[in-house]
Amino acid sequence: MANKSIGMTQVRRIIQLKAEGQSKLKISKLLHLHRATLDNYLFRIEASGKSYEELLLLKDEQLVSLAYTAPVPVQTDERLEELKKHFPYYSQELTRTGVTRLTLWEEYKSADPEGYSYTQFCEHFARYKKHNRATMHLTHRAGEYLQVDFAGKQLHYIDIETGQIIYCPVLVCALPYSGYTYIEALTSAGQTHMFSAMNHCLEYLGGVPRNVLSDNMKQYVGKNIRYEYTFQALADQWSVHYNTNLEATRPRKPKDKPTVENTVYQSYLRIYANLRNEEFHSLYELNKRILELLPLHNQASFQKLPGSRHQRFIRDEKPLLKSLPQEPFAIKHTTMAKVQMNYHVILGEDKHLYSVPFQYIGQATTIVYDQENVEVFIGLQRIAIHKRDYRQHGYTTLSIHMPEKHLKYNETLGWDADYFLSLAAKIGESSVTIFKKLLASKEFIEQTYRSCLGMKRLSEIYGPTRFEAACRRAENASRVSYGMIRNILENNLDKQAEPELNLFSISDHENIRGAGNYH
Repeated sequence: MANKSIGMTQVRRIIQLKAEGQSKLKISKLLHLHRATLDNYLFRIEASGKSYEELLLLKDEQLVSLAYTAPVPVQTDERLEELKKHFPYYSQELTRTGVTRLTLWEEYKSADPEGYSYTQFCEHFARYKKHNRATMHLTHRAGEYLQVDFAGKQLHYIDIETGQIIYCPVLVCALPYSGYTYIEALTSAGQTHMFSAMNHCLEYLGGVPRNVLSDNMKQYVGKNIRYEYTFQALADQWSVHYNTNLEATRPRKPKDKPTVENTVYQSYLRIYANLRNEEFHSLYELNKRILELLPLHNQASFQKLPGSRHQRFIRDEKPLLKSLPQEPFAIKHTTMAKVQMNYHVILGEDKHLYSVPFQYIGQATTIVYDQENVEVFIGLQRIAIHKRDYRQHGYTTLSIHMPEKHLKYNETLGWDADYFLSLAAKIGESSVTIFKKLLASKEFIEQTYRSCLGMKRLSEIYGPTRFEAACRRAENASRVSYGMIRNILENNLDKQAEPELNLFSISDHENIRGAGNYH
């Protein structure tokens, strides 16, 4: 589909592959894009005049003008797709005595009078049989693929407090060139735990292969029909973070990933068998033991080839893996929220509220969050970012998001002696002295806060240097006030030299008594 619209994640993947020097044909195959669609996006990207490395540093909102094309409705031959659904059943039925293709076609036409003629029926069925009979030897290139799959059988541990047996799905990952393997038991088969385990796998390998191949597991693939498949948003985010390409096998085609299928069988022999008489009381203990057994599997000698998986991986494959990013992939979750009248949005998972600029009250937002941060978007524009706070029914509010009248009210909540003295300390020693005198000038200290606020305002109007000079001029006065400091500044007295004391000596006189008279 030449004019199919794609998302920003896929646009970034196009830029990554072009930065690596990949051809248009290769990118088109890897991303399953029509060449015309790819040319359209590349034309827009290259028209910016920026290098691919510079483009990768841009934010999504800066790339959005390059990433829009109108979608075209998908057109499929529904009649053929419906017929294909029955081919596995027809193949099984043909093994039964007396069943012929004509018998099956007559049943087909009876159920679907608008279906294919007998000749077309046989032609499509023959193609299906031919494709399903063929087998192919796959020659793998080093560092090209990582194949992932869940083992059919689960492992378990025993909850020491309840005695309950906790069953764990097991993720198996293998590099088909060397057969080098990583295995991990998971809390669940959900996306959070699966992609966390895939992070651990890449850390175990010490690098990133060019492609990751999986079957049609729902955590990984969003839609998979014969000629087209899409991936879950989280899978796309993971692939962009590690700069690798995602691929999926055809539906119900285990031969598309034979290495990991065989590795699952090998894991039963070398991992499961060794664990069968051992007891574990936590997932951590179980995975620790698996990691102890993995080298035995990877370092075992091949039966028909020289060396071992480990030797082949270290010698041929590890040098070709891409470098790991500085930080592992942090799983981001997305939810929707409307900006409330108090200019906050609520993250439902934690029941915590986060502020956004008050101008967006009433608008719908998208909240993207992980374990550390919470980001709030309207479209592709990020309007707020906060550190994640797990306190239920709590508020995280930034002053820059508040209306001016709320800021002023909020400021009054912090008025106390320490607040004003801390302001004065930033200006100078004389300012601290004047503020102390002002705070002590009333019987109730709260009665001085308005005067202190006026002093704060003077320091902002005239600047800290002049304000400190005015305070220095007034600090020897027995009583100070806001009005005194204002008059000094308004009349520019702070700029005048302070009067010096006229020290002089008194001459001796007979009427003047000295120290000797006071014994």
